[in-house]
Amino acid sequence: MENSNEKIQDGLKHLLHIANDGKEGYKNAAENCESAELKALFTTYSIQRSEFEMELKSCLHKFGSNSDNEKGGPLGAIHRTWIDIKSSIMPNENKAVLDACITGEKSAIETYDKVLEDTSLPSDVRDIVMSQRQSIAECLHNIQNLENQYATS
Repeated sequence: MENSNEKIQDGLKHLLHIANDGKEGYKNAAENCESAELKALFTTYSIQRSEFEMELKSCLHKFGSNSDNEKGGPLGAIHRTWIDIKSSIMPNENKAVLDACITGEKSAIETYDKVLEDTSLPSDVRDIVMSQRQSIAECLHNIQNLENQYATS
């Protein structure tokens, strides 16, 4: 059985993968949408995820750990490829990209929730993880609203 510090480190590394997947995913989404509004929004979200990455790396450093992950995990790469494919065959590219972003954000929230279940998470780390999770939930809400807007366009 892994000790508490290892469990926390594993959780933070998983969140780091998610943050990097989001960073790369939003960068990809900005490149694959038609709308200038969405390009700007997705670029902002990519920068936000880069900030999450730095915060998580700082948390990992406190536990004597680090991660060389800069691009996310294999599932994130598959998801980004799906955005490319979907946007190339869908008549409303913006909606297709928004759909893919919603899927990614829902998955990210699930992962954050799992990490937050760990009662041994120190309060300062918990605050960072909760803040990031709240930001992701806000992004999800914004993207869902935009999806509804673009669905009728």
